[in-house]
Amino acid sequence: MSNLHSGFSAVVTGGNSGIGRATAERLLLEGAQVLVVDQHSEPTWTHNALSYLQTDVADAASADLIIQQVIENTGRLDYLVNNAGMVGGESVETMEFEIWQRIIDVNLNAVLRLSKAAIPHLKVSPRGRIVNIGSIMSQLAGSGMAAYTASKHAIAGLTKTLALELGPHKVTANYIQPGAIVTGITAPAISHDPTFTTFWEGKSALGRLGQPKDIANAINFLLTDDADFITAHGLTVDGGVMVNP
Repeated sequence: MSNLHSGFSAVVTGGNSGIGRATAERLLLEGAQVLVVDQHSEPTWTHNALSYLQTDVADAASADLIIQQVIENTGRLDYLVNNAGMVGGESVETMEFEIWQRIIDVNLNAVLRLSKAAIPHLKVSPRGRIVNIGSIMSQLAGSGMAAYTASKHAIAGLTKTLALELGPHKVTANYIQPGAIVTGITAPAISHDPTFTTFWEGKSALGRLGQPKDIANAINFLLTDDADFITAHGLTVDGGVMVNP
């Protein structure tokens, strides 16, 4: 690997598995210092530039804790990757409001709080970047996914506003729209519902499900100097699902 991110410092939420872990590993290989944030126990994988904070991003106090730790560890923050997320819920008719609130808290409110806390540090970075994780489901929708779909629509709007507000400080803000990716979130469906894999492979122009590294590669690009003129953009990384009605 090259040293694309040598000297830069990143926060990756939901970084203990799936897309978050693949992203953290890629950034470490490219020379960044990375703070992995996750609600689960400390990862078994290690790296001399990796640090870890176990916290629930939906906790109102977590954003300040995260920023405090990365500044204490590295003295700076250049990249914020808001990856932590969850699915779930039921039909709108039967869903308990507490379920709706939990999904919105994790997928949206946590992104707002952490972005807000990170902004003063990103403004003084020579390469300030925010990358948020949306979903193609915000365009496709799906029964029983009202909270998830709504939260991902909101991520698009929040990211575009961040891009406008931070543009004068040369900070970019973009979001990724993943398709069906093999992660802990999709694992139950893949294991217990053979039609899930068949459906999404059939929808993909490339004929396969996505892997965490596919999203990590896109995130990595948006953090580089090569993406310096890209902001307020939703990058669809779905293997061509969206072009196959």
